[in-house]
Amino acid sequence: MSKALELFGIRPRQYNCAQAVACGCGTMEMKDDFAAYGGGRAPGGRCGALFAALSLVPESGRPALAAEFAAELGAETCGELKGVLHVPCERCVELGAKLVEKYGKK
Repeated sequence: MSKALELFGIRPRQYNCAQAVACGCGTMEMKDDFAAYGGGRAPGGRCGALFAALSLVPESGRPALAAEFAAELGAETCGELKGVLHVPCERCVELGAKLVEKYGKK
């Protein structure tokens, strides 16, 4: 979890939220694959950190992971999280990585 936050915090920015979760959870080879999913560009406008977390866990754990993310932060989409609820991206990255640990990597 702290590795994801560390990567997200590098300045100038080298990792978006999705990349930080994927790479911070030990999947460095996915950095390029997740480059397009930060800043609300994940499918359905989902938070990139959530999108990456869902991609890293077994399919059976995805519904519970998504539900826990939304319950804790109030939404699943980047627009709602940032624009309405004012949840910092760092919080999304932190929670996404924590939930990958909780629900297990593929």
